[in-house]
Amino acid sequence: MKNQVDRLNQQFQDARDVQAVLDYFLNHFSGKIGFASSMGAEDQVLTDLIQKTNSQTKVFTLDTGRLPDETYDLIDQTRNRYPDLRLQVYFPRPDNVEMMVAEKGVNLFYESIADRKLCCFYRKVEPLRRALQGLDGWITGLRREQSVTRQQLKLVEFDEDNALLKINPLIHWTEDEVWKYLRQNRVPYNRLHDSNYSSIGCAPCTRAVPQGGALRDGRWWWENPEHKECGLHRKNQELTLEKV
Repeated sequence: MKNQVDRLNQQFQDARDVQAVLDYFLNHFSGKIGFASSMGAEDQVLTDLIQKTNSQTKVFTLDTGRLPDETYDLIDQTRNRYPDLRLQVYFPRPDNVEMMVAEKGVNLFYESIADRKLCCFYRKVEPLRRALQGLDGWITGLRREQSVTRQQLKLVEFDEDNALLKINPLIHWTEDEVWKYLRQNRVPYNRLHDSNYSSIGCAPCTRAVPQGGALRDGRWWWENPEHKECGLHRKNQELTLEKV
């Protein structure tokens, strides 16, 4: 697998033509590749491009049960914009959430990094694993510019936790390029972005970013930047169902 990853990264070295990257992977892994959308700005770019390339591609999002109303509105707007979009929504397992809340409380994520990651695991990581079952690869909207935890990203990686390829077509794009595409193509986006929400996750863990702040300063603002990942994009997950 490492040889395949190295070969693909060499093939698409410094690739900025996202459409060409999508054309290759959506055709090569046809029926065995999915796109995980958080409904963020980058993901809306990719949704638009994927609908222009192969509208039958599996596109899914994770409803954690704690999303802002604006995100739910965007889900409906996106479905209306793309009639052929096969958007699937995955939810946490109720028994996991009920057990966690009974033991730790409703807002456990404010208490410690470990508790926050536990909440992210049940609400995001476990549903993602179910969403990826049967696939050989998945596409994300990650960009190197987004945070210190993403600066070493490669276009193609091997997702060890889920044992499949992970493709990051927008890794080289800047924030300006993302918004230029959205505006030029009139792609719907989360209206919270207009209120200085640069990165949007669950409502209790997201707030507006002050002028001049980093892109992900509004996510888990009580933690240091190096900890600001929910677990979906970490290698070798620290938490497993058996451990928690």
